[in-house]
Amino acid sequence: MKKASAVLLAAAGLVVFGCSHPEHKTITLAGSTAFQPFAEKLAEHYMAAHKDVRINVQGGGSAVGIQSALSGSAEIGMADLLKLPDEAASLNSVTVARDGIGIVVNPKNSIVNLTKQQAHDIFAGKITNWKEIGGIDSPIRVISREEGSGTRRSFDKLVLGEDKLSASALFQNSNGTIREAVASDANAIGYVSIGLINERVKGVSYEGVAPNNDNVKKGIYPLARPVFFLTKASLNQQTQDFIAYVLSKEAQDILEKEGLIAVK
Repeated sequence: MKKASAVLLAAAGLVVFGCSHPEHKTITLAGSTAFQPFAEKLAEHYMAAHKDVRINVQGGGSAVGIQSALSGSAEIGMADLLKLPDEAASLNSVTVARDGIGIVVNPKNSIVNLTKQQAHDIFAGKITNWKEIGGIDSPIRVISREEGSGTRRSFDKLVLGEDKLSASALFQNSNGTIREAVASDANAIGYVSIGLINERVKGVSYEGVAPNNDNVKKGIYPLARPVFFLTKASLNQQTQDFIAYVLSKEAQDILEKEGLIAVK
């Protein structure tokens, strides 16, 4: 029965840290799937030093994070957006990290750089074959996040502007699944958090600037956005303490080590 419950939780995108106990203080985080693995890492470290706290980390996307904080189903909503929408105006927000977005292709792809116009035209569906930008004669397969994703909303704003994503784009529900989709398709192109770029995909330079955190910090790589924690005005003490920990040097160093950009 316990095994079946674990499977159901995994299928729902919920990660539960710590054992259930009536004396445990529970904190639930929900939202950004890009920040989810980093939140899980911080939760592990925090609970190692706070045995009476249980932290639940859920994904679902930034839109879910905002709604979860508004409804009270989560103490903390996670959102990675260039700008918070109007519906989040009643929530308190704190920036806990910054996250660069890297355009990625399959390692077999010869393309190493895209201009702003080329990236726009590929993701808008105006450039549809790699040969149009100096690659092989093969169709381009655009991989994107789904609606409600903060990564998607930020990328669309930064790269597409007012234009719409290609009607032929394929959708994935997390940065990790985009990475795997691109890794398994020589003709694919997608975008992920810079911290998730590894040997399975190739990060493409944007306007001649490599997608790495050093370049984001220098202000020369433009595809980046803040990561917000969203809460209601009245917070219980355990939630306040956890947010304070996330902003501490210890936690910010962990985020840097894992591939994000610290704000402290």
